[in-house]
Amino acid sequence: METVTVERVIAAPVDEVFAWLTTTTHYTRSPLALRCRLTRHGADAPYGVGAVRSHLWLIGWFRERITRYDPPHATEYVVERSWPPSRHELGRMTFTAADGGTRVCWTTRAEVRLPLLGAPLTRLLMRPVLTRTFGNILATADAALTRGARPGPEVTAPPLRPERR
Repeated sequence: METVTVERVIAAPVDEVFAWLTTTTHYTRSPLALRCRLTRHGADAPYGVGAVRSHLWLIGWFRERITRYDPPHATEYVVERSWPPSRHELGRMTFTAADGGTRVCWTTRAEVRLPLLGAPLTRLLMRPVLTRTFGNILATADAALTRGARPGPEVTAPPLRPERR
């Protein structure tokens, strides 16, 4: 099991950074995210607890369920299914006010689940690939929030699309 943490300060208010990064359909602005869909709304907010997201990235496909939603401070998720197969214990983003904006800390704890190859792939490949992917998404958020139009305080969710299996 490997833990990957990526941090970045984004020059925007905490509530705007939280709204942008928890609305994962924005991730497709990054060249590493091909498709991101909200397939089930959360209990109290579209991307709140119980929400299910489906992501197709260059590194694989992931179905995630939100397990914690504490705007604008933190969100947590778990990967329920993925390809390549993985075991996932934690996905967390925290948001704190910092000099010059908002410090985002994105942490995940996971491993690739392939017989004989899982441990070496996790150690040698997963860490740098996830570090680059998360860093790229945070850079995309930074560019969108500091150079583009700022989002309003409300988060609107796209219409639900059934998940393909």
